[in-house]
Amino acid sequence: MTTTKPFELPVRVYYEDTDAQGVVYYANYFRFMERARTEWLEAMGIDHVTMMNEDKRILVVTDAHARFLIPARLGDSLVVTASLSKLNRATFDIEQNIFRDSTDGDLLIRGGVTAAYLEAGTMKPKRIPQEFFEEDSS
Repeated sequence: MTTTKPFELPVRVYYEDTDAQGVVYYANYFRFMERARTEWLEAMGIDHVTMMNEDKRILVVTDAHARFLIPARLGDSLVVTASLSKLNRATFDIEQNIFRDSTDGDLLIRGGVTAAYLEAGTMKPKRIPQEFFEEDSS
């Protein structure tokens, strides 16, 4: 596994993302992280719909964690990152961070997830296809 620059997804904080004090409600950070993971996987050619409907495989989050360092507020521009940190036979760890304005800005959240690759019908673990995380040679 080679180390590459993390995938970046810009996110703007809307009123619907915040609590009564204008601070992002903690569970919404996990929604932002999910969006970044989905876009990252799609950018690598991993299409959830095809995987589920044609391959009969799914990805399931088995662990999620976040360390809340600095709150985001209404109107903030965020950058949510996603990068592969560990690859096992049927699971992989994704490191995710959330920054204000850019990856050079304040680190707001340090977190990540573990995802499992499963057979959709039986929910049994399957070996992750080698091509999932191969570097694009183009």
